[in-house]
Amino acid sequence: MNTIRVMLVDDHDIVRTGLKSFLETQEGLQVVAEASSGSEAIDKAQEVQPDVVVMDITMPGMDGREATRRLKELDQECYIIALTVHEDKQYLFEMLSAGASGYITKQVAAEELVNAIRCVALGNVYLQPALARWLLDDYRRLLNQTPPEARQYRERKEGEIGLEVLSKRELQVLEAVAEGYTNNEIGEQLGISPKTVARHRERIMHKLNLHSSTELVKFAIRTGLIDLND
Repeated sequence: MNTIRVMLVDDHDIVRTGLKSFLETQEGLQVVAEASSGSEAIDKAQEVQPDVVVMDITMPGMDGREATRRLKELDQECYIIALTVHEDKQYLFEMLSAGASGYITKQVAAEELVNAIRCVALGNVYLQPALARWLLDDYRRLLNQTPPEARQYRERKEGEIGLEVLSKRELQVLEAVAEGYTNNEIGEQLGISPKTVARHRERIMHKLNLHSSTELVKFAIRTGLIDLND
């Protein structure tokens, strides 16, 4: 397994020090740089080329939202995870809009940050399960606002590939992903390892020609795997 090169961005030294100490005890992770501001993060990212950037949002000067946008505009080949105190829908959507691939709060267990880093390093999206449900709620709201004729046309176009292409195990994994569970939680439910869950996710996205967890959620709703009336 290739080592995942991580950069930490937070204006509090004690936070960066604690995160670095923990992450460097994890197999396959290496902290290659630290930054205390958004502008410093941009300079450091271009210098060290990290695989994953763990980005605080609220910082003096350039905040994490603007730094994320700038990094994406520069075509930096790195994935960005927001790690923040803000359990707030507006911040979540602003960071995803800016180009972040993950969003978790500082209240979660440290192991969840490790899961998030490994997940986004594979090109996937990682949202803290409680927050992922905001996307589900918003999609349901938008779906209900769509005119029936347009919705039926879209479902016909998008529904050309259906659940029948997936195995029983893949259906179980897809349903759990759409409900917002992490790889570890899915593994515990199904009695398989988180790595096996990740492989199933990759195969599901390949079969369905989807490219993110958000698209998986939408597919699960559209095909009826997730009940809109729950």
